[in-house]
Amino acid sequence: MAKSPNQKLKILYLKEILYRYTDELHPMSAAEICGILKEWGVEAERKSIYSDVEMLATYGYDIMKLNGRDGGFFMGSREFELPELKLLIDAVMSSKFITKKKSDQLVKKITSFASEYDADELKRQLYSINRMKMQNEDILYSVDVVNTAIRENKTIRFKYCEWTRDIKLKPKKGGVDYEVSPLTLIWDDEYYYLVAFDAGAGIIKHFRVDKMKDVSVTGSRRKKPADKLDMSAYSGKMFGMFGGKMMTVGLECPEDKIGILIDRFGQDIKITDGKGGMLTVHTEAVLSSQFYGWVASVGPEIRLTSPKTAVDGMRDFLSNNLKCY
Repeated sequence: MAKSPNQKLKILYLKEILYRYTDELHPMSAAEICGILKEWGVEAERKSIYSDVEMLATYGYDIMKLNGRDGGFFMGSREFELPELKLLIDAVMSSKFITKKKSDQLVKKITSFASEYDADELKRQLYSINRMKMQNEDILYSVDVVNTAIRENKTIRFKYCEWTRDIKLKPKKGGVDYEVSPLTLIWDDEYYYLVAFDAGAGIIKHFRVDKMKDVSVTGSRRKKPADKLDMSAYSGKMFGMFGGKMMTVGLECPEDKIGILIDRFGQDIKITDGKGGMLTVHTEAVLSSQFYGWVASVGPEIRLTSPKTAVDGMRDFLSNNLKCY
């Protein structure tokens, strides 16, 4: 029997068949596998399937054999389980910064990690809850440039934009380039933010990546702030990525509300007994209008008590907002 040009690819085709068309509920017999291989231009005998499956299993693929009348071979496990794929798809579809076109491309790639039966289930459960999607297709490119600059220890240059009344992004400061030392990228409230050190101003600044245009790596080395930052801790103290002065604050609450503060600030907070059976939580936070707005939003049972600078800022925030009504 003359061998077809695809004959040497038989074991790769076999792996593809098992990966795409089988799972625990859909095993495939050696005869069925031979039939698909024949459609793909590869001749195979049933006994050769057994030896090839054993070779794939030896290599590391989790190929199982189900005995019985309706038995056969199936791929026992994959890189991702079905609940993990659902989680990834939900994250992509609910993300504002990923455009609809890119979301569709990513979902197609994610579903390729499932069998065709699980892929059908993923597609049936896939729905959009009318999420707002960005139109800027350059976001992923900008993220890649930022990561390259961090890896190469270089500064970046870009134009930073703002929305206009005709709903278009317009470069700020007349289109003057910003040049900063990128420190990290942070995902917050469905947006990507660049945390960077502005050496000229001597402060850390935040930039929404979807508002950054013409991002490029420069030849200049990065400069870092004098005080080393713990980025995971730093991001946890921010409110909506609005800048401000970071300080230790005191928040008073009854014990049944302590969970609100733990959920927001983490488990590293310091809790002490306050007056009248209340608890006082000490934690670091960046003072900004977003912080004061959050304190106001959780209701009167959680009260900002210290330091005086923060309390005065809270009073000014409430007073200024009250004047608007």
